[in-house]
Amino acid sequence: MPFPNPFRSRATIPALMAGIAAVLLVLYTWRLPPFTSTVQVTDDAYVRGLVTVVSPQVAGYVVEIPVQDYVAVKAGDLLVRIDDRIFRQRLAQAQAMLASSRASLDNLEVQRRTREASIAVARAQVENADAVRDKAQADLRRITPLLEANIQSRATGDTVRAALREAEAGFAQAQASERVAEQALAETLATRPGLEAAVQNAEAAVQLAQIDLQNTRVVAPQDGRLGEVGTRLGQYVTAGTQLTSLVPEHRWVVANFKETQLSGMRVGQPVRFRVDALLGAELRGRVERFSPATGSEFAVIRADNATGNFTKVAQRLPVRVSIDPDQPLADRLTPGMSVVVHLDTSAAPLDPPAAVAPPPGR
Repeated sequence: MPFPNPFRSRATIPALMAGIAAVLLVLYTWRLPPFTSTVQVTDDAYVRGLVTVVSPQVAGYVVEIPVQDYVAVKAGDLLVRIDDRIFRQRLAQAQAMLASSRASLDNLEVQRRTREASIAVARAQVENADAVRDKAQADLRRITPLLEANIQSRATGDTVRAALREAEAGFAQAQASERVAEQALAETLATRPGLEAAVQNAEAAVQLAQIDLQNTRVVAPQDGRLGEVGTRLGQYVTAGTQLTSLVPEHRWVVANFKETQLSGMRVGQPVRFRVDALLGAELRGRVERFSPATGSEFAVIRADNATGNFTKVAQRLPVRVSIDPDQPLADRLTPGMSVVVHLDTSAAPLDPPAAVAPPPGR
């Protein structure tokens, strides 16, 4: 009995062609042979930027908001002003304390000169007492032979000896007065470090008060565009209250490639990416750097693959892509936009132009 020919049925050929088409579609979707390609594609990619949260460093009531949502600002432009009356008075108080401390230090200088003059007076008194003692000793030496010869009376001798003892006591007193004056000068000079420290403390207090007064003016830290201004006139804000956000002009793309796509990727390779928000418009860039670890390693709660059954999941590694300058549509990119990145791993790396170099710290 002959075998039936499966191609005799008209429905068999379309079904077979549909099956082959489905298999080819799966192979093409997963980039399996014969559809392998050196161009790696990922839609897990987004535009990134430096979004800075602007907050005050001091507490107070908001009295001025000269900006509005989404406006462009320059570095140093006033964003929010806080009532500064209390801080002005604190500055005046600190300046008064500084003046008082400096006056005390100046008064110490006057006291030092006074103590030095007292020492000079005491030394002159010592010299005078020494001269009086020398005269009394000379008088005693002259009268002693006369007393022994009974030429002078004993009363005269007693008077001379008493004068010598008085002169010696006066000399000792003058020396003691000199030491007291020197000690007083030492005590006066010993207070200088404390007074100088008080002056430095008062100067620091003035600087802190000036900083607090300056911080009542919340200014833009750099050029960029503001997000939504979340504060209102009369609102009481504290240190750390989110007032608004500032987004500088620098942009880049972070593309999360699967680990199976990383082979052949190198820094400097050209990149093409299409922006969903710009109707798929294509822009150019370059591979800038690779993340040191996959996204799962930075997760707050990391998975423990050593428990239970294991299912292998391809991890993704973030790749930072710089955006080439001089592209008209680059100015329309906003952090958070979704893009589709195409990277040809066979392309030779190119040196990134200086214009796309990231700012310091990034």
